[in-house]
Amino acid sequence: MKRAELSYLGKWKDKKTRKPLVIRGARQVGKSYLVRQFAQAYKLELLEINFELNDDYIACFQSKEPKQIITLLELKASQKVIPGKTLIFLDEIQAAPQVFAALRYFYEILPQLHIIAAGSLLDFILEEHSFSMPVGRIEYLHLGPLKFKEFLDGKGQLRKFIEEYHSSTPFPLVVHDELMKMFKLYLAIGGMPEAIQVYNDTGSLLEVDMIKQSILLSYRDDFSKYGRRFKHTRMQKVFQKLPFQIGKKLKYVNLEPNEKSAELKKALHLLELARIYYPVYHTAANGIPLRAQTNEKMQKPLFLDVGLLTKACGVSYADIDAADEVTLVNLGALCEQFIGQHLLYAKPCYEEPELFYWCREKRQSSAEIDYILNYGSKIIPVEIKAGKTGTLKSLHVFIKEKKLDYGVRFNADKPSYCDIPISLPGAVGKFRLLSLPLYMVEELSRMVDQTFG
Repeated sequence: MKRAELSYLGKWKDKKTRKPLVIRGARQVGKSYLVRQFAQAYKLELLEINFELNDDYIACFQSKEPKQIITLLELKASQKVIPGKTLIFLDEIQAAPQVFAALRYFYEILPQLHIIAAGSLLDFILEEHSFSMPVGRIEYLHLGPLKFKEFLDGKGQLRKFIEEYHSSTPFPLVVHDELMKMFKLYLAIGGMPEAIQVYNDTGSLLEVDMIKQSILLSYRDDFSKYGRRFKHTRMQKVFQKLPFQIGKKLKYVNLEPNEKSAELKKALHLLELARIYYPVYHTAANGIPLRAQTNEKMQKPLFLDVGLLTKACGVSYADIDAADEVTLVNLGALCEQFIGQHLLYAKPCYEEPELFYWCREKRQSSAEIDYILNYGSKIIPVEIKAGKTGTLKSLHVFIKEKKLDYGVRFNADKPSYCDIPISLPGAVGKFRLLSLPLYMVEELSRMVDQTFG
């Protein structure tokens, strides 16, 4: 499984202004695997230290002198460290905050050394650190689940067809049908590396289900590492209820009606720090940056991975595969999760993942746009439909209110591009609609440039 981030690491390796790299992401999204693959691909000698398993290595980092630290590591690991040829990988660094603080000295004194750190609960120490942060002396890489195109690797020419498709050429139905089959399979398996690897090795969705259940349990077992600020039972309830809120405006009463909203908000924040859940905040979308116009009291939750979501909700591959256009609409939350987790990590991997939506809550005239993006100064409204049909009333409202002349829809049909009259009382004019199949989410930026200019 070749991750897209591998090429970014290759560029990081050769940068003259290279800083220690810190990989941030949820547990089991493949951080360690990526680093090992990187070392192998670029022929670097790997010195790997896991601070959860080998806390005795922490003492090597008590000095603020990198050369002394390297000497101690060499003695303890019985491995020579050669700047430019050795990659030091500090895994589960959240278990050793003082080591994280020491990264600044490597950039200042020994910048030629390749050093990568990672931690699945790293955001906890970044929020509550009691040490001097190495601001400006480290860089980050944000890692999520494998994307759909990575899932397609090794499965014929489907990925190449998606990447080379141009809107001026016809889209063969046979290719579309095959890609929809793979899309539905991805909904069931998800993007967690171990789940995909097990499916590639065994072809067994039962084995995949067992892996996904194990991952969900490992997240639950991590609750004890979040600190002493919460009740485990409350966290458990929120964790169990959250998957059923995907695609909906989050209301605390739907998570646990007998708990105070402040306590539920705290539990959600902890799950956000663990990167199991992401808040998709409402934005007024009147201009950029979108974040400057957010209302954090209004949000829709996004889960880490669609495969974990299907498992948590009790949805099987048989349910997804057998769904026709009518019943598939009832699985719209899965499609919204799929698109959301891809858009969340669509930006360069060094940027903090973020995603927004828009809604207008008025009696008899409410409207909601599933996701709002921006490419440069261009604001892009994105609507998601699980089937081939469905009204676009909210998109018409948004187009009229924001005075735009374009919009994007993802659905289960082949790609298309057309002009649509604005069908609202008193409205005149039309807008350009780019309609893409759900499995082409990673081509959105390219297709927007191609279509809207």
